[in-house]
Amino acid sequence: MKQFVTAGTLAVALAVGGTALAQQPPPPPAKTPATTAKPADQAEKPAAKPRPKRSTMSAADKDAAAHTAPKQQPGTAPEATAPDGAMVLGTVRLPKRVKADGKDLPAGSYQVRLTPEEAKPDAKGSSEKLERWVEFVKGGKVVGREVVSIVPATEAKLVQKDTPPPSGGSKVETLKGGDYVRVWINKGGNYYLVHLPNA
Repeated sequence: MKQFVTAGTLAVALAVGGTALAQQPPPPPAKTPATTAKPADQAEKPAAKPRPKRSTMSAADKDAAAHTAPKQQPGTAPEATAPDGAMVLGTVRLPKRVKADGKDLPAGSYQVRLTPEEAKPDAKGSSEKLERWVEFVKGGKVVGREVVSIVPATEAKLVQKDTPPPSGGSKVETLKGGDYVRVWINKGGNYYLVHLPNA
């Protein structure tokens, strides 16, 4: 009987203790870290890359911003020059009759003389100083005149296609098509070109 009482007392004590525990407020939840662990089957995603901002500058503004000093400009060629005043260029022989300044110039040998007169109204070159008048002289008398194009020594290689006359020499030839005779004189490193229409 003693065991029965002890067992009953123990049962009552457990019941009262259980009731007392049940009436207590639940303990506060445990604090969790800021990052929660993900299940092992979910892969870690990489962080999103920031999007580049589009520039609102124009191409010209970008060029201006990129350059702090002005760009180096290429050098320009010096202004072409020709001898001043009158001078004898040489003697040429015309194999056939041609026209000089619209007038007949018979076949024969002539001294060609450069004049200081610029061919302003008739100039077709880059500079009036390089377009002058030459005179064809025979027996000390001017028998014809025409415009000459002067090619300075500094530019001779740019325009030279045919074999030029030797220094101090001349060359007279009929051009392709047969409409013009070209008188080509090499004097002092400059070329003097006279184009005479066939008569």
